[in-house]
Amino acid sequence: MDKQSRRDIARAYKERKVPVGIFSLRCARTGETWIGLSRNLDGAANSALLGLRMGSHRNKAMQAAWTAHGADAFVYGVLETLEEDLSPVGKEDWLKARLRHWIAALEGHSIIA
Repeated sequence: MDKQSRRDIARAYKERKVPVGIFSLRCARTGETWIGLSRNLDGAANSALLGLRMGSHRNKAMQAAWTAHGADAFVYGVLETLEEDLSPVGKEDWLKARLRHWIAALEGHSIIA
């Protein structure tokens, strides 16, 4: 691969639109739902699931449910994505407000304990 191709690939990666929004992890066996916000929804799934698989997730209640019921009992889902471009402060405000909304609506828990 030549230098220009690498530069083009790197530029495309930096310019890609990263999905921002609210996600959930639900334990199908207990019905418990944990809800989180992310500036990168794709990375949020990987991060949360890696922590759970390693037994080191910071939410001890969710980790206990994972340990008791296994990976097959958990379902990851995107609840809502931010479609419009907002300022960084506007984005943070939107994420926090929507996180509160979804925790109340689903009677869930924050993924960050």
